[in-house]
Amino acid sequence: QWKCFVAIKVLNLQQHGASKSFIAECNALKNIRHRNLVKILTYCSSIDSKGNDFKALVFNFMENGSLEIWLHPEENGNNQTRKLDFLQRLYIAIDVASALHYLHDHCETPIVHCNLKPSNILLDSDLTAHVGDFGLAKLLAESTNSPSQSQTFSTGIKGTIGYMPPEYGVGSSVTTYGDVYSFGILLLEMFTGKRPTHDVFTDGLDLHNFVKAKLPRQVMQVVDPTLLTPGEVGAATAAAAENMDNDGSIDDSVRECVVSVLQIGLKCSTELPKDRMSMKDATSKLNDIKDIFLHRHQKLV
Repeated sequence: QWKCFVAIKVLNLQQHGASKSFIAECNALKNIRHRNLVKILTYCSSIDSKGNDFKALVFNFMENGSLEIWLHPEENGNNQTRKLDFLQRLYIAIDVASALHYLHDHCETPIVHCNLKPSNILLDSDLTAHVGDFGLAKLLAESTNSPSQSQTFSTGIKGTIGYMPPEYGVGSSVTTYGDVYSFGILLLEMFTGKRPTHDVFTDGLDLHNFVKAKLPRQVMQVVDPTLLTPGEVGAATAAAAENMDNDGSIDDSVRECVVSVLQIGLKCSTELPKDRMSMKDATSKLNDIKDIFLHRHQKLV
């Protein structure tokens, strides 16, 4: 007999906008299929035993939880000691980029997620990433021939502080470049270990400028030190870690890969939408970095 574990998302309909969120999530997910998107198995819209509206979504269960608890276990009361190494984080970044590229460029109507952040990225048993929570997603009106320039004229855009692009705060329309900004911030957070809302970011300093000021020569001052920690890491990353210099610094080839990833994060999170790269280009460049890293370090294994 076939069995599987599922995750059930029950909406709190007392919360403002919950019904609208339910409809948005159903509309966004009903016709899309991609290996890096959380798969909706079914949904329920009914009346509970007390006569109140009841709405729920049923998804595949993700054994390794959210990216949030892996990046910040100490803040989430999580006792896990495992850390994500460089290559694992790179694979996750590629997974997320691939999902956004699909939503923006390969759906009949382009979809903007509008709330990309670590807690909305779920990891399965193999640490493959799946983008979830489409409660704020927008289907774009096809106003131009370019999906990146298509826009929706919905008002009252919500999101998460630190990940929401600056143009949304001044009433600009939703475009795919908003997701690109969120992805850029996510990428910087994944490889520095710092949230965009970290206490260190005051007096005009933000995560983007924090990283930008240290590239390329001082990159190791901002990189999460657990990225190249030998131990519970992939073989290629362990080989790279063992190739460190005596003073603990990494060799130039590894540093170049780290710098390249962070540069993509910076390019995606620039203030002006027109200056951001597309998710198609981001996906391609991240795959190139992965291939370079594996080529240089698998031979050391």
